[in-house]
This record gives sequence, structure tokens and C-alpha cells, in this order.
Amino acid sequence: QLQLVESGAGPVQSGESLRLSCAVSGAALYYYTIGWFRQAPGKEREGVSCIRLGDDSTYYADSMKGRFTISRDSANNTVYLQMNSLKPEDTAVYYCASLSTLLDIKNLGSRWGSPVYWDYWGQGTQVTVSS
Repeated sequence: QLQLVESGAGPVQSGESLRLSCAVSGAALYYYTIGWFRQAPGKEREGVSCIRLGDDSTYYADSMKGRFTISRDSANNTVYLQMNSLKPEDTAVYYCASLSTLLDIKNLGSRWGSPVYWDYWGQGTQVTVSS
């Protein structure tokens, strides 16, 4: 069973940067797509970015393009989310997740950002951006 553990979050000031880590274990990762989601108080969980580990193709929510970068370290089975120029509206609990292996993200289009397609989740980590 796949296990995902997030780390790296904390309180930051507006304009600062933060890098989140998602340590993945429990399976051969080549066949997986790992994504980052976030959920702010009173809002639905939304997709931030994801990476298809088989070919390193990446996907971003439109509002995150240019500020956030997803990457991976194969040697350490870790997926990172580099977040720059953070804003107070980025405050949320950030989760990493794995896409159902029954699906290929290339066939989902913009629907990849819906949590329903992702079946294993980390426990979440809080990011707080103050102005």
C-alpha cells in the first residue's frame, strides 16, 4: 500500500518562499502520478500541481503557474513543491496524493484537479502566509 508523508510547511511572510516535501513509499513509483492539493478553511480541496513519474510530465492549476514548481528526487522517492512569492490566499492545508492507478492523467485533462481521482493521501501539512 502506498504511503505519503508531507513535510516542510510552516508560517511565512507574504512574498517569501517555501518548499514542501512528499516522501512516497510502498510501491514502484514509475507507474504513479503524485499530486499536491490544498484546502483552505471553508473551501473545497483543490489541485495545485502534479507530476507523472513515468515521464516527468507536470501539470499546474492556472492560478499556480509561474509561482509553484513541482519536481521529484528519484533516489529519495520524494516529490517537492517549491512555492515562491507566497500570498496570504495561499494559506491552506497542503496534501500530497497519488492518482488511481486505473487512470492516466493524460486522459483527464483539467479534471485532474478533482480529488475524486486520487486514492492515497498524506496527512496534510499547514501553510500559513501572513501579510
